[in-house]
Parts: sequence; C-alpha cells; structure tokens
Amino acid sequence: MRTIRTIIIVALLLFFVGQTAIAKSDLILATATTGGTYYPVGVALATLTSVKLAKSQKITMTAITSAGSGENVQLLKNKEVDLAILQGLFGSMAWQGKKKYEGNPHQTMRSVTMLWENVEHQVINSELVKTGNVSDLANLKGKKYSIGKRGSGTEGSGRVILEGLGFQPNTDFGLVYQGYGPSAKSLQNGKIVGMNIPAGPPVSAITQAFANIGAKNLRVLDFTDAQLADVNQEFPVWSRFVIPPGTYPGQTNPINTIAQPNFLAVHPDIDEAVVYQVVKTIYENLPFLHNIHKATKALSLDRAINGLPVPLHPGAIKFYQEKGLTIPNNLFANN
Repeated sequence: MRTIRTIIIVALLLFFVGQTAIAKSDLILATATTGGTYYPVGVALATLTSVKLAKSQKITMTAITSAGSGENVQLLKNKEVDLAILQGLFGSMAWQGKKKYEGNPHQTMRSVTMLWENVEHQVINSELVKTGNVSDLANLKGKKYSIGKRGSGTEGSGRVILEGLGFQPNTDFGLVYQGYGPSAKSLQNGKIVGMNIPAGPPVSAITQAFANIGAKNLRVLDFTDAQLADVNQEFPVWSRFVIPPGTYPGQTNPINTIAQPNFLAVHPDIDEAVVYQVVKTIYENLPFLHNIHKATKALSLDRAINGLPVPLHPGAIKFYQEKGLTIPNNLFANN
C-alpha cells in the first residue's frame, strides 16, 4: 500500500511541477518600430501562439516594440524578453563578436526559424537620381538621410551597406536617426532627402511615402551585381531580390535590390518543450500568418533553417528532425 501511495504522490508531484513550468510560459517577443515588418509579423506570431496554446499548453506570447535588432540582442542577453526577431546580419555580428560586438560576442540566443527576407529599400528623392542604382547615394552627400533608429538593426545594416559601397556614413551624410514611420513623414515634409528601410515588402512606411509624395517624386534604388558583391565583402548574407511592379503605389518597373534573412531567436534558457510547441504551431498554421502580412509567404518548412546565423534551440531541432529535415553541424550548439 505504501508503495502504491508513494508512486501516486510522486506522479502528482511531477504533474504539478510540469504544470507550474508551463504556467510560467508568458513569453515576451521583441520586434521593432511599428512602421516596418517586424512589428506586424511579431503581433501575428504572438496572436497565433496565444490563441492556439494558451488553453491547451498554458503558453501565451506578447509582442512589444523596440528599436530593432540591436536592442533586441541586448534584451535577450539581459533576459528582458524571451524571443526576438533579428536580422541575419546582426545575429551573425553578435554571435561572432564582430563590428559593435568586437571582442565581446553575445551568444545568449538560439535560432527558431527563418521568417522572411529583409529587403533593402534605399529611397531617395527623384531629383537626386542619375543612374537609378545605389551609386546615386553619392548625390546625397551633405544632405539629410535617415539611417534608422540609433542602435537598431536598420542602422547597423545600413552602415555595413554604405561602407561596402565606399561611403563614410558619419561624414558623407547628415545622418538622421528615425524609425520607419517618422522617416516617411520627414521625407514627405522635406526634412530629409533619403531613407534606409530594410523590411519585407510591401513596407507600410514606403507605401505611405509613395501615396503622399507621388511615385514620380521618389525612387527605390537598384543594386547592380557588382554593388551586391561589394556589400557582401565582410558579411556575405545578402542575395538578389526583385520587387515586382505594383508592390508600391505607381511603381511600374521591377526594383532590383538585395535581401538578407530575418529570423526568430529565443533565449537558450527557454524550455525545450515550450519552443517545440511554438515552432510546431507556426508551421501548422502558415495560412494564418500569410494572410496577416505578405512577407511571411517566404516562411515555409523547406526554407526554415536557410541562412540561420546562430545555432538552433533544442526545441526547434526536435521539431525539424521529426519533419525529416537534416540539420547541419553548425546549427547544433556546443552547450
């Protein structure tokens, strides 16, 4: 009798311990400013997770705004958030300890999935366009140009791109540090002449600018193959991306730009079972995400681990292996 009673007590203890662990899964997801793609996609991920998992698994998720990838890396390190959307470039720099993380790698993150490609939009006033490609940024020298909020992934990738193209951002331009929405308004009001907007098209801030200013008065610049090679010199994370006509109001020609992957990152301390349930829910409900934002149409199981710059979380590995994906060695963490 005592043996049976002991077994029952142990079973109940294990049950309630498990319930307690799950009950604490009120996840916080860091995104970026409201005018880009990170925020609406983050809200979609959080809504999906809460709707599908709150009752059955006691897992909820809330999306919050931030300054973007740069701040998100720090938020993960400080355990102020559980998950974050990051640029592939910023994840790579942080993990390797390069650029702003020189000698101080930040490895308090693990990958969950590639989300969509971060498409580079270099938008300038048409009166400054001579060639139609990013060499026209030379015509902005000494003029006001929004590179993104301070410390954001937008600013970080913008600097890498400009430096790769041979510019000195701090001296060549009158840098303005604004998010996407404020940049579009500043462009409309004539306070700046160009803006750096990396995001999945269509970007609401650019749609707003085209609608208010007129397609004839703005240009999203192309990148040539040679310019793509220049940008990729230090961090080869970009590839060719073509924005089809009609993506933005009055846009009649394709835009031959470049893109890098965005990915969902998670703090390594988050329970394996929780991450497993989150990634499983994402891939079982792709139509929901596709209907929220066109950028998420790039999200598919066969591309889930493409271009990830940091190792996968064990919960994600478990799900992908169940689905038959082969995980490359570089995506397994050493600890």
